[in-house]
Amino acid sequence: MDHDQDIAAAPRQRGRGIYLLPNLFTTGGLFAGFFAIIAASQGRFGAACMAIFVAAILDGVDGRVARLTNTQSEFGVQYDSLADLISFGMAPALVMYHWALIELRLDGATLGRVGWLAAFLYAACAALRLARFNSQVATVDKRWFVGLASPASAGLVASFVWTCHELGLRGGELRYAALAVTVIAGLAMVSRIRYTSFKGSGSGPKADRVPFVALLIAVAVLIALWIDPPKTLLAASSLYLLSGPVQWFWRRRSGATA
Repeated sequence: MDHDQDIAAAPRQRGRGIYLLPNLFTTGGLFAGFFAIIAASQGRFGAACMAIFVAAILDGVDGRVARLTNTQSEFGVQYDSLADLISFGMAPALVMYHWALIELRLDGATLGRVGWLAAFLYAACAALRLARFNSQVATVDKRWFVGLASPASAGLVASFVWTCHELGLRGGELRYAALAVTVIAGLAMVSRIRYTSFKGSGSGPKADRVPFVALLIAVAVLIALWIDPPKTLLAASSLYLLSGPVQWFWRRRSGATA
């Protein structure tokens, strides 16, 4: 009797252990986001921006690991969302603030407040974007993101800072450009514009399939990343930001002429 009970309990113990794996990747992403905040406060902007991209990679891995090991859980979903708020909401906002937005105080007390309010706007938009995604995840079309995804928005902010930093440009010199990037990236997250999710088409056995040209583009991006990571990431994130409005305009024009 006791032996049978031990055998029956074994799978449950193993199941609880496996759930640790995807959450370890989530914790790694959270650590990267926290490190980015600390590094930015110390003026280490290159390291801060790299940490945000590490967080983005880990954010993509944890969901895949959970699906591959069949260890999805409501706890994992909520934990991932909270980690994303730190890594893709707070971290990019504070990196941009310490690099450039804080320098708006040189133009007066009012503009100084505008600087930290713009950083707050970005963080608030990231929180709203994540809350909306969580509330609509069961009904939304998997082919699209409604609004710019928070990792993509964080990538735009981080790559802008990283590229300028690598070129020897100081944040104070580009404080108004930084202000524009911060506001645009934040508002794009809470917009109703659709962005391609690159997750395939719908559900079923073909859900994870993507067009062959996407693989060629991925190879080209990897080569460019090896040559010049910050500029490549800035170009890719900028093009992705623009892809939503361009597709919206194209659909609207096609519908009008149909």
